[in-house]
Amino acid sequence: MHIMKAFTGIAVSPGVVTGPVLVLGSENFRIPGKFVMRDAVDAEVQRFHVALDHVCRDLVANEQLVSSQLGQQYGAIFSAHLQMAQDPRLVREVEALIRDHCRSPEFAVSRVLRSYAEQLQKLGDQYLSERALDIFDLEKRLLRQLLGESREELRNLTTPVILLAHDLTPGETAALDTRYVLGFATEVGGHTSHTAILAGALEIPAIVGLGRCLAAVSGGETAILDGDHGQIIIDPDAESLTRVRDSQARSQRVRERLGKMETLPAETQDGHRVSICGNIEFPEEVRHCIKRGADGIGLYRTEFLFLSGNREPSESDHYDAYCRVVEACGDLPVVIRTLDIGADKVPQLMEHQFSQSPNPMLGLRSIRLSLRSTGMFKRQLRAILRASVHGNVRIMFPLVSTLLEFRQARMILMDVMEDLEEEGIPFQRNIPLGMMVEVPSAVILAEEFAREVDFFSIGTNDLIQYTLACDRSDPAVANLYRSGDPSILRLIQMVLKAADNHGKAVTVCGQMSSDPRFIPLLLGMGLRSLSATPQAIPRLKEVVRNLSMTEAVRIAQHACSLDLARDVEHYLQGELARLCPDLVNGSGF
Repeated sequence: MHIMKAFTGIAVSPGVVTGPVLVLGSENFRIPGKFVMRDAVDAEVQRFHVALDHVCRDLVANEQLVSSQLGQQYGAIFSAHLQMAQDPRLVREVEALIRDHCRSPEFAVSRVLRSYAEQLQKLGDQYLSERALDIFDLEKRLLRQLLGESREELRNLTTPVILLAHDLTPGETAALDTRYVLGFATEVGGHTSHTAILAGALEIPAIVGLGRCLAAVSGGETAILDGDHGQIIIDPDAESLTRVRDSQARSQRVRERLGKMETLPAETQDGHRVSICGNIEFPEEVRHCIKRGADGIGLYRTEFLFLSGNREPSESDHYDAYCRVVEACGDLPVVIRTLDIGADKVPQLMEHQFSQSPNPMLGLRSIRLSLRSTGMFKRQLRAILRASVHGNVRIMFPLVSTLLEFRQARMILMDVMEDLEEEGIPFQRNIPLGMMVEVPSAVILAEEFAREVDFFSIGTNDLIQYTLACDRSDPAVANLYRSGDPSILRLIQMVLKAADNHGKAVTVCGQMSSDPRFIPLLLGMGLRSLSATPQAIPRLKEVVRNLSMTEAVRIAQHACSLDLARDVEHYLQGELARLCPDLVNGSGF
């Protein structure tokens, strides 16, 4: 009987794709095919035994070497691996898959060993669960022998695959070749991690936070990855494949329609204009925003400059990157956010003067780090100010939690301006200065901040995390991380009210602003400016253009009267289905 395997995680980049799986992490091999010709079965069985013999000889040699140098207790590790490799049951099961089902030796080895690992992990015993790592090691050894020179690293892909990994670093994600990577899914991660953000920027369908699943998947198996709804199906049946083809065809029609939105303004049916800007991580992304008709760059994250090398970026590094974006945008606004990572991520900046934080999210990060490392902060501010003469630049400080922090940062900016004036270097003297609203203290003091800032940008990702006390990247508490929580809606209302009292602009730039469900709510609450991932811009325009402000106010009033996040989100989902049914059609898997 055919049994599909389905895993559900957090959808972080939309799109539905099908293709063969490439499992990373425990094994970094590309299994070229699942089947062999019937007349090649004997030769393939022999190839398996040759590889197995070679692995056994290596294990014997490793056991002897380690025992002589470290002691027999360490050599026993390889002895256990040898016993596993020579297990008659293992050999029989691999041979049966090759002979009876015409499976390739690579696929058979991966399928059998991963089934063993999955059984161990399900027992619930910590020691036995860790033994699954020994099985993965044996699998890697056998696949290395079977594939020989055919082993492929991530950067050397030549055929389309769906990646499945425990995790992908931001660097690995940024380097993915979109010609061959159809999509990816990871066991860990949250929808606001840098990996998730990069997946959206690269427009690769992606899911994170699947939980433990690698042991249940063999390389080469066919998969459906649904980046719209956060589900991956391994070895789908014919009916599911038919449904996904229908879904892809429907999605293509929606994309073609949304493509027409790129040249249209985001204007409600009763004539209210809404500004929709783009969030970018790298300078190259600015072209995606312009192509989709963005009204500017509402959030230019600058962390890539600090994470892309082993040295602190120079003033020239900053200036060159900023100019590329500012000049590409012409007269459109570009909001440049200063460094927004912690000391744990950039140790080269610390010069060993700061101790490592036991809890980085509550430690030395963002504006706190900049205020403690003024040389670094001034270099970044000098570059932003120099770039400001080439366009419409605004500066934004992240994670401001006290009035003193904002005033200190503004004072340092004034010092940099004086230095540039003395050096005769031109810059925009009256450059707008704003702050991210990401912590409850900033909301509570919004009236006071509104007297001093030029604009607010609400970072809902961190605001939700700090308000609801849940780590957004921890699957164990992912159910608590809800944009529709009534407390979050009330905090947004407080900021909007304070800003309105003082005539200051407000933008929402977190994940909430990229979710079409929340657009009627935010507009009905009084927001008129959004900043979203580039690929979300056409969808947001469609929502705005199918909505009247009267409807938006009605939706917001009802949503804000509800007591539970799930009720709020269910209600907003229903309203979106009424306004733009194509944007919420389920995959049906």
